[in-house]
Amino acid sequence: MGESLHAKRRQGEHDRIAEACRYVSPKFTYLKIHVFRPIEVAMLKAFGLYRRGLRNFLDVRVVENDIPVANLPEALEGFSILHLSDLHIDIDPAIIGAVSRAVSGVACDVCVLTGDYMNLTVGDPTNAIALMSELRRSLPSPAYAVLGNHDTLDMVAPLERADYRILLNEHDVIRRDDASIVIAGVDDPYIYQTHSIGRAMASAPDAAVRILLSHSPVIHAEAAAAGFDAMLCGHTHGGQVCLPGGIPILNNDRASRRFISGRWTDGRMQGYTSRGTGGCGLPVRYFCPAEVTLHRLRRKGGKAA
Repeated sequence: MGESLHAKRRQGEHDRIAEACRYVSPKFTYLKIHVFRPIEVAMLKAFGLYRRGLRNFLDVRVVENDIPVANLPEALEGFSILHLSDLHIDIDPAIIGAVSRAVSGVACDVCVLTGDYMNLTVGDPTNAIALMSELRRSLPSPAYAVLGNHDTLDMVAPLERADYRILLNEHDVIRRDDASIVIAGVDDPYIYQTHSIGRAMASAPDAAVRILLSHSPVIHAEAAAAGFDAMLCGHTHGGQVCLPGGIPILNNDRASRRFISGRWTDGRMQGYTSRGTGGCGLPVRYFCPAEVTLHRLRRKGGKAA
């Protein structure tokens, strides 16, 4: 990667130059872990909500979603994509068992992960890498992944040794008979803003279907203008802590609320924002179930999810 602009903008990431326009330091992270989090846990326990939130967190559900694609070749009808996002896997290693049980017996053509493998935004990623390596044994192949705003560049090599294919503004091509799918992945577009759809699609062949993996939905307009058929993302956790009916209390993304969870469209492009497979901050969820998503490509006008 050398001294590219991409590398320079990712320099110093252990100091986390900025997060969501707020300066973040290791000292502030220490306070979050050792002061704020115990207070939050104590309050939830006092109201009898912590155990419930933890049960919800570990109740990972398989959600099915059909992606209608214009002029989809017959060879790609039903092509399936297993989608995980926002594992923050070191927040509670029990999430590995929960995910493994959820995906056991689920057949798919490809697995994708849309970022945030580590819980904290600063610190040593060694534990998260080890847990992601353990999880890999339960996931189907091939497994493509992009980085999120919690992920560091020095995670890439060990994750690839664990058989994750990290797409850093890159693409790969999957062929079925005489048809093909381009799966492109961009680096974090939310905090680092080191994404490049142009680089990701450089020298990409003409393909029947083009799918973009992005940590955040914030670049949906750019992706739609680039002619992608589908965009899969995460980052929002669907709110993680919601009001009854799944109404998010907060939106942590710059994209509007219609992109915060589930299926959406931008022009002809189909999009999907995962509610997240894990959780951030605390291992709790309320009115916002954790999910792994099984997407299937369908001819437009065909079966709906």
